[in-house]
Amino acid sequence: MALLFEVQDHIATLTFNRPEAMNAMDPDTYRELTQAWTEVRDNPEIWVAVITGKGDRAFTAGADLKRRSGAAAGANDSEVWRFWQTQEDLLLNRGLEVWKPVIAAVNGYCLGGGMTLLFACDLRVAAEHATFGLSEVKRGILPGNGGTQRALRQLPYPFAMELLLLGDSITAQDALRLGLINKVVPREQLMSIALDYAQRLCANPPLAVRAIKELAVRSLSMHPSDGLRLEASVARTLSSTDDAREGREAFAAKRKPQFRGR
Repeated sequence: MALLFEVQDHIATLTFNRPEAMNAMDPDTYRELTQAWTEVRDNPEIWVAVITGKGDRAFTAGADLKRRSGAAAGANDSEVWRFWQTQEDLLLNRGLEVWKPVIAAVNGYCLGGGMTLLFACDLRVAAEHATFGLSEVKRGILPGNGGTQRALRQLPYPFAMELLLLGDSITAQDALRLGLINKVVPREQLMSIALDYAQRLCANPPLAVRAIKELAVRSLSMHPSDGLRLEASVARTLSSTDDAREGREAFAAKRKPQFRGR
C-alpha cells in the first residue's frame, strides 16, 4: 500500500509508505489519500488526524515526477474535460473540507506537494533534519493544490515569494523562524510529540474543536461582519450540545469532563 492508515483512540494516523521513492506521491498514493481524508472527514470515531512519512529521509518529496511525466506524455486533447471535474479526487489541500484538526509530523524532506499538504495542516512538528521547499518552478511547473494560494496567507510576503519563485529549500530552523511550523524536535521524539498534540486535542470537546477550526479558516475569506454573524450562529448551535452541557456540569462539579462528540 502506498499509504498506511490506522485509527486508535479517536486518532487516525496516515503514513506515506514509499520510502524507497522519498515517499513521493504517485497515482496510487493520491487515490489512497483521497480515500483516507474522506474517512477522516466522515468517520465520527475519528477526532484528530496525524500524517507523516515512512522512514527517516522524507515526509514526502511531493509528486512522483517520473510517474507523472509518463502520464502527461500520454495525455491528449480529449482529456481537457477533466479540468471541470472540480469535485473529483478531492484532497485535504485541494477542496476537501475536513474540520477535524490535522497534525503534520515532518520526518525529513517536505518538498513540492509535501509543502502544499503542510499548508493545509493545522499543527506542524518537524524533526531537526527536515527540509522544506516549493521546488516546482525549477521543473517548469507550479506548486498546485494550494501552493500559490496559501503561501502568502501563511508566510511574510518576501519569504513566500522567495520560496515560490526561486524554488530553494530552507531548514527546519528557518521554517520555525518564519512561523511555518510549531516545533523542531529530535527525530526520535517526533511521533511522540505529534501524538501528544493529538491526545491533548482529543481531551477537548470535538464539536467545539471543529467549530473553532471551521470559523477560523473561513474567516480568511469572509468579511468580518459576515464572520461575526456566522460565529454567533455556530455558538448558539454549539451551546445546545451534550458536550457543552457536560463542560458546564464538569466545571461546576470540579471534575474532569467526559466528552463524546454529541
